[in-house]
Amino acid sequence: MFKIKTYNAISPKGLARFAPDRFEVGSTITAPHAILLRSHKLQGELVPGSLLAVARAGAGVNNIPVEDYGTQGIVVFNTPGANANAVKELVLAGMLLATRGILPGIAYAQSLGHMTDSAAMHALLEKEKAKFAGGELRGKTLGIVGLGAIGSMVADMALALGMKVLGFDPALSIDAAWRLSNAVQRMENLPSLLGRADYVSLHVPALDATRHMINAQALAGIKPGAVLLNFARETIVDAAAVLAALQSGRLGRYVCDFPEPGFAQEPKIIALPHIGASTEESEENCAVMAADQLIDFLDNGHISNSVNYPAIRMDRTPGATRITLANHNVAGVLGHALSVLAEAQVNVIDMSNRSRDALAYNIIDAGSAPGADALAAIGQVDGVIRVRVV
Repeated sequence: MFKIKTYNAISPKGLARFAPDRFEVGSTITAPHAILLRSHKLQGELVPGSLLAVARAGAGVNNIPVEDYGTQGIVVFNTPGANANAVKELVLAGMLLATRGILPGIAYAQSLGHMTDSAAMHALLEKEKAKFAGGELRGKTLGIVGLGAIGSMVADMALALGMKVLGFDPALSIDAAWRLSNAVQRMENLPSLLGRADYVSLHVPALDATRHMINAQALAGIKPGAVLLNFARETIVDAAAVLAALQSGRLGRYVCDFPEPGFAQEPKIIALPHIGASTEESEENCAVMAADQLIDFLDNGHISNSVNYPAIRMDRTPGATRITLANHNVAGVLGHALSVLAEAQVNVIDMSNRSRDALAYNIIDAGSAPGADALAAIGQVDGVIRVRVV
């Protein structure tokens, strides 16, 4: 029976994916085979020797020591796209809040609570409503930075609203390219997008390469009066540079999901309390997706949506024993492991090998189960991180 340790409040729909006759699930589990969590920080915590995998019910994994876990053979999963619709809808709300006089209009209407004469209130509102006039999204240009699961959905939404859409993503995957509408105009670089877009929406991960992607230099070239939307990660934007661009009038508005000190005093900023994925449906989708990925990995050795190991799957050979091997991506490791199996007279029927940066992963279906001595010998091969019979 596999043991799954949970942190945070995981949706019951996700927990229900674990069959009780095969999985023990709970927050007090010791020696877990897998961890399922949301925002709990694992940095600095003792790593159980039993731990095989961690699944984050969400897209960001900055609360998990991904690289360190990878070198220990621990596969880290996330759930890209499971919360995409929730974020997409909030981006639309952000654009509307930045464009129409919705928030000041609400505040003004609420300030009239002292009035008791309906006719007088309506007359006053008719007189004052021009103060809250705004524009429309139709016909405007939206620039999307990052065209993955969320970015492509935002693009489709904008096109349906009659907007023109520009896109920039230097790391666009083949799968993402297939999802992307051909009505999206691909831009060669970030400055060209910033200079043409009325709205700029950020949808890139928090990496060293994207830290302060939107900085003073980038904002100097943004279209005057543009609206910048950040529902990705706070580190992508240099907050001080944004404040300066707003105060100079270069940037029209900043709408984000990440409040910072000083934002509350700037009337051109609309800052939400990190609620982009905070919908019941999103939390359910993330939990179900994370649970399914853990189950498939523990039961079959398959990897999908990992942030430190390559995606890999292979149909099971009937009657075969499945062996999985995580190793450093250096020459000779797999060959030595196969030699050990050959010396133990274990016949390899089928196998698949994939690598990702410094790590590699292998699925091997063998005609018979290797003995403990053979498994120990494979584990001692230089470069092998973890070997497991599934």
